[in-house]
Amino acid sequence: MSAAEKIKWIHAFTEDDILRNVLPYWIKYVPDEQNGGFYGRITNDQVIDFQAEKGAILNARILYTFSAAYRLYGKKLYKAMADRAFDYILLNFIDPENGGVYWSLDYKGQPADTKKQFYALAFTVYALAEYSKIKPDKKVMQAALDLYRVIEEKAFDAEHNGYIEALSKDWKPLADMRLSIKDMNVAKSMNTHLHIIEAYTNLYRVHKDKDLRDKLVNLFDLFRVHIVNPETGHMILFFDLKWNRMSDTVSFGHDIEASWLLHEAAEVSGDQERIREAKGLAVRMAEAVCEGLDDEGGLRYEYNPVHGFITDREWWPQAEAVVGFLNAYQLTRNEKFLENALKCCAIIKNYLIDGKNGEWFFRVDEKGLPIWKEDKVGFWKCPYHNSRMAFEVKERAESLGFIE
Repeated sequence: MSAAEKIKWIHAFTEDDILRNVLPYWIKYVPDEQNGGFYGRITNDQVIDFQAEKGAILNARILYTFSAAYRLYGKKLYKAMADRAFDYILLNFIDPENGGVYWSLDYKGQPADTKKQFYALAFTVYALAEYSKIKPDKKVMQAALDLYRVIEEKAFDAEHNGYIEALSKDWKPLADMRLSIKDMNVAKSMNTHLHIIEAYTNLYRVHKDKDLRDKLVNLFDLFRVHIVNPETGHMILFFDLKWNRMSDTVSFGHDIEASWLLHEAAEVSGDQERIREAKGLAVRMAEAVCEGLDDEGGLRYEYNPVHGFITDREWWPQAEAVVGFLNAYQLTRNEKFLENALKCCAIIKNYLIDGKNGEWFFRVDEKGLPIWKEDKVGFWKCPYHNSRMAFEVKERAESLGFIE
């Protein structure tokens, strides 16, 4: 296939999947008609856990997904899902007394885990900014700006630069600031910074504020100076307060996701020096991620110098690899990157899409067999990575002139 044919195929595959598989699944199965909002957990066997906690990340990602879907495809049902998510977040997740976003609610919508994880605040900003594109309402923008200002007031480290991980409900220090049990209990992480810069990029698209732009540029510089290892092209995952390195693990999914998000952030900022730096950084990081590809072209989860590769293929690194490698191809016209994106699509098609129950499996082993204990819907299993993959492919294929 020619490069044009490959891109057209990737677009046709990803658009068919999002329109016929992913979005219909979330519309059909996930709204909680009894208690409001959305169910917090559905198993791979399609069993709804009616009393599962409802996570802030899941709900923000639903808001993002259906806001972007409506913006691109204009289907009224998508807007109804976005409206439902917005109303539920505003009414239940935002702390009316202290500000910020609760980490989780119980199944009836009451606060459960009330800590303020800044990763969750950032994702809510990201989603609200996307929602404002389809509903330019002052209430929507005010909610986004309120959370942005809380992040700056409570999370920003004026002495050492960067953002801390979490605080209590009323903004006091926490002994355990971890995002999940997989993470280290440290003051600063790559992951929180990645999703703050993602949020600020989307917010700046709809709110052209000089201070916000300055914060966006500063975040880009933090990645360039502290987070991306110039020797390897991989990111450092965990730091203490003073930016001392605390981990040697490589997360291939985050690397390829950051490669295009950092490039996007620089482009949106309009800073020409950063744009030039970001282009080189995106290609360098995409090259480094190739170390994580397996024999079929799937992206392994991570690498640790002690334990080696974790060879399972999770759903989200494959989705981000499609976008990241396509972005690297656009920057270089090196067809190696386009071929990598194509192979990741094949992994998704052959192993990750659940042809029986719908959506994607959370992860499969190196033989392509689903890890059945994982959720189909859950705290972390959301429609955001696979839907955004399709949205990005659509917009990039259009910009390249391969589709109308």
